[in-house]
Amino acid sequence: MSGGPIRLRAHHGMCLAFFEGKGYSTAFTAHMQQVLDGIAGDPTVELVTQGDIVCSACPNLADGVCVTAEKVLRYDSQVLALCGLEAHTRLPWSAFSRLVTERILLPRRRESICGDCQWNTICKAREESPNF
Repeated sequence: MSGGPIRLRAHHGMCLAFFEGKGYSTAFTAHMQQVLDGIAGDPTVELVTQGDIVCSACPNLADGVCVTAEKVLRYDSQVLALCGLEAHTRLPWSAFSRLVTERILLPRRRESICGDCQWNTICKAREESPNF
């Protein structure tokens, strides 16, 4: 993950905040952990509304397009709007993560954005934990 900015779907800011080692497959889970490890160095991210570094290992990506494209575009659009950002904005990962936390996660807006996601129960459990 070196070179230019890391392309990151806006809604993946929420996914990365709640990732706990579960995913579509062992390979996807390992890839997601690599992404988390890579952003720990606070690289610049470019917020996108199409396939990104996380999607590259997802089984829902077919010919470069998500099979649930409309749904995840809705997620991305809502995250961008709540964070006051636009697609293709470039900023440090830490700044984006802070915006997602302050404007979406802490005010408990996440479920209104992606409550229909298959991983919602994981995020909901994390939100309800005493350490959140």
